[in-house]
Amino acid sequence: MKKYAIYIGILAIGLVLGWILFGNSSTQEPQHNHNETTNTNQKWTCSMHPQIMKSEPGDCPICGMDLIPAASNSDGLLADQFMLSNNAMALANIQTSIVDKGNQQDNFIKLSGKIVENEESNAVQVSYFSGRIEKLNVSFTGEKINKGQLLATIYSPELYAAQQELITAANLKESQPTLYKAVKSKLKLWKLNDMQITQIEASGKVIENFPVYATVSGTVSAKLVEQGDYIKQGQPLLKISKLSTVWGNFDVYENQINNFKKGQEVMVSTNAYANEEFKGKVDFIDPILNTKTRIVTLRVVLNNKHNKFKPGMFVEAKIKNRTGNKNNTVSIPSSAVLWTGKRSVVYIKQNTTKPVFEMREITLGKKLGDSYEVLEGLSNGDEIVTNGVFTIDAAAQLQGKKSMMNKVGGKVMTGHEGHLGMETTKTNKKDHSKMNERIKVSKIFQNQLENVFNSYIKLKDELVNEDANNAIIASTEILENISKVDMKQLTDKNAHNHWMSLEKEIKTSANSISKNSDIKIQREHFKHLSSHLISAIKLFGVNKKVFVEFCPMANNNKGAYWLSKQQKITNPYYGQAMLSCGEVKQILE
Repeated sequence: MKKYAIYIGILAIGLVLGWILFGNSSTQEPQHNHNETTNTNQKWTCSMHPQIMKSEPGDCPICGMDLIPAASNSDGLLADQFMLSNNAMALANIQTSIVDKGNQQDNFIKLSGKIVENEESNAVQVSYFSGRIEKLNVSFTGEKINKGQLLATIYSPELYAAQQELITAANLKESQPTLYKAVKSKLKLWKLNDMQITQIEASGKVIENFPVYATVSGTVSAKLVEQGDYIKQGQPLLKISKLSTVWGNFDVYENQINNFKKGQEVMVSTNAYANEEFKGKVDFIDPILNTKTRIVTLRVVLNNKHNKFKPGMFVEAKIKNRTGNKNNTVSIPSSAVLWTGKRSVVYIKQNTTKPVFEMREITLGKKLGDSYEVLEGLSNGDEIVTNGVFTIDAAAQLQGKKSMMNKVGGKVMTGHEGHLGMETTKTNKKDHSKMNERIKVSKIFQNQLENVFNSYIKLKDELVNEDANNAIIASTEILENISKVDMKQLTDKNAHNHWMSLEKEIKTSANSISKNSDIKIQREHFKHLSSHLISAIKLFGVNKKVFVEFCPMANNNKGAYWLSKQQKITNPYYGQAMLSCGEVKQILE
């Protein structure tokens, strides 16, 4: 019994010590409610309409179904958010800026233009009689000449005969004054002055090679004849420009016209004189709109007494916006906006330590120079992508998020899945399978884009065959064909802007492949080339069936896409090692 009493005593002491050491602290430490934290960031969506995103449960505003908790990925991101690595950000040169109403304080509109000659000051030196140029005293275009300067000497049979008539008529002027006056008048019509006529009469000799003098001062802008040429009466010899004043011709888009009026003050700058600004005034606004470019020409007269402006020089004008920013709306650079159909979208960088992005639809107002007013969708302090927007959009598409071409988000459907989707939605009276929107362009442009696509297929096949040297040749062919794509075929301004951005990215990737003989590096750039060419074909089309294919193991198990003319998988990222690894994700027609 004594033995058991000792054991019981030890146990009791242990319980008391455990309560003293651990029990007290556990009761004082506040418990962390994980459910509460989760619920704070929880979003709610519709299983049938994943574009719906609410901060609290309820009914779907489209179909009336109960909302369900939105899934987040392993990084804690919401359904339509995605993240890029810092390395990808650097390679694509992604740049962002903060939306700020303060950017509108100056309220100036910037225009691009070019210096041209002042047509009102131009003159053409012509020949007033026919003949052969015996000597031309003007050596080169750009030479300065003064009024009265000898320009050329001309042998003219007609003028030779007229001088002989003058000498004969001078001897008969007392008896036949009418004949004498008629001969003198004829010579004056050929721009001979009284001194020259008097000299011919006094000497009694005919001038064989007759001099031609400049009638104005200026700069020779064009030589229209050469020494030894035969010329006709009234034929132009030289084009002479007075460059003491020049014109600055600037392009104004159709929706900007009401911001300008004649007499407005303009500040003009040029890269040639980076720290200087030159004042001018609006002298003329073209009353006729160019139907191809949708622009009118605005003219500014500039003083050029110091000869700083050269015809052909690019310049920029800064003009006060007459309409002002009455609603104090925010403005963003035009490079930040993507268009498809009537939709305008931007990409928002979330306020996190990691580069997390999400697409947002916005409503645009007027275009002010290189910026747009934003009427809805953005607020002060939002951080948006301003450079590399197409790269961000391609990343969103690859990760199945909302994007410019896929406004619903989610998995990109194959042709078979799209068919099933149409059958499923019959009960909902809506077809959600047609998620891609295409901009209408000319057949000529589509054919030119198809040539780029055909060169891309050659590159893809060489990567499948693991032939780095032929891959270089194929990438060079892509560069040649993309340089032949005529942007003038894109009459829609938004289509034009989209193609300029995509063209730049495709050229950069193809150029990088052409300069590397390491097939691993080539495949890395091929991944970026594919994503941007997919965007281009989705946006503009090539009038043929194109398969968008995907390998989940490429790109360090993150997956990568490519284009193909056939449904059969031939993997360009692994070649013979895993030739058939992949699947068709979408069929473009």
